[in-house]
Amino acid sequence: MTDVLQQEGPAQRLATEGIGWLTTAGADGQPQASPVWLIWDGESLWLRSQAHAGKVRNIEANDRVAFHLADDGHGGNIVPIEGTASLEAEPPDLLERYLAKYDEPIRNALQTTPEQLAADYPTTVRITPTRTRAW
Repeated sequence: MTDVLQQEGPAQRLATEGIGWLTTAGADGQPQASPVWLIWDGESLWLRSQAHAGKVRNIEANDRVAFHLADDGHGGNIVPIEGTASLEAEPPDLLERYLAKYDEPIRNALQTTPEQLAADYPTTVRITPTRTRAW
C-alpha cells in the first residue's frame, strides 16, 4: 500500500465517497472505465459485480487496474490508484458494510432490496493498491 492512502484527505474520501471509477483493459487492450460502489478497509478497495460483467472478464485476463475518485468540483482532491485486482471470497463483514453504506440508493435509485442486490452482484473484487497519487 502507498503512504498517500494513509493521509487524512484521501483515506476519508475513500471511506465516504459513494462512487469511484474502475478501469480495466478489455481483450483488445482498450481501457474500459466503469462506475462502481466501493468499500475501503484501510488497505484494499472492495466492490461487488455481476458475475458476467465485462470488468470481471477483464480482471480474470489481466489483473492490472486503475481506480480513481472524481475531483472535488474544483479540480482537486483527486485520488488516482493503480493496483491489482482479484476475485475473492467475501470477507465476513463486507456485505453488511456494503449494504449499510448503500441502503438508500439500493432501495430508492435501484428500487430493489439489499438481498436481491447481493444475489444480482455476487462477485467480490478486491483491489490492492500498488501506486497512488493525490492532489
